[in-house]
Amino acid sequence: MIEILSYDFMQRAFLSGIIIATLASISGTFVVLKRYSMISETLAHSALLGVAVGLVAGYNPLWVAVVVALFSAWLIEYLRANFTIYSDAVLAILLSGSLALAVVIVSLGGAFNNSLFSYLFGSILSVTQEDVITILVFGVIALGILLAFSKEFYFLSYDEEVAKVSGIKVRLLNFILVSVVAVIIALSIRIVGSLLIGALMVIPTVSALQYKFGFFKTTMLALVFALTSVVSGMVLSYHFSLPSGATIVLCVLVIFIFSLILNKKS
Repeated sequence: MIEILSYDFMQRAFLSGIIIATLASISGTFVVLKRYSMISETLAHSALLGVAVGLVAGYNPLWVAVVVALFSAWLIEYLRANFTIYSDAVLAILLSGSLALAVVIVSLGGAFNNSLFSYLFGSILSVTQEDVITILVFGVIALGILLAFSKEFYFLSYDEEVAKVSGIKVRLLNFILVSVVAVIIALSIRIVGSLLIGALMVIPTVSALQYKFGFFKTTMLALVFALTSVVSGMVLSYHFSLPSGATIVLCVLVIFIFSLILNKKS
């Protein structure tokens, strides 16, 4: 472990991975309890569209991904709140539309290269100093919002109608929550990849829920699972030359399977 941390690129990888694991697991708790797990996949594909635009236009793909993911999150929430369209239908429409548009843009711009594939499947070992700073700045803001509105998000996740009757500004808080999730996902695709980020946001929480603890303990357990998966995945990726994003997801899947077996009903 000490040998791995002697390299600058591994230090950047561990720092960014720990930040993303923390943000994904905490936000994932609210998303899963709200039964809105597929939003992570939809926003990941929207962020990929931003990456495609950034690569073709010559802008920083990470910044463009954040902007496009935010816009998509707002559009999802607007359609869900103002039209008689089921939430899963809205997510399916945006997911397929974003992916299709991303493929067309990169095809026209000739951007099908290793850079795009690193955002598809993750390339944590190639994270730059600029990426780390961007992830750290946006990550601190996102975590601050999650902690500041944790009670409201908790109430909202369990029963939106009761929250509305209780005087909570449901629509505003929904927009805030999806905005935070959008930013976290856009930051994460460089680490885990757009095709895999949903796993890091959802599976640690689902694993923690198997132990039937209270909300706080479940969130902390999900955080432990996510951090363990990221660290283990990076170590295995380094030693065996495996894709980092896929290895991290496989680690969290192992934890999920272990949690299911351990908590199997007799």
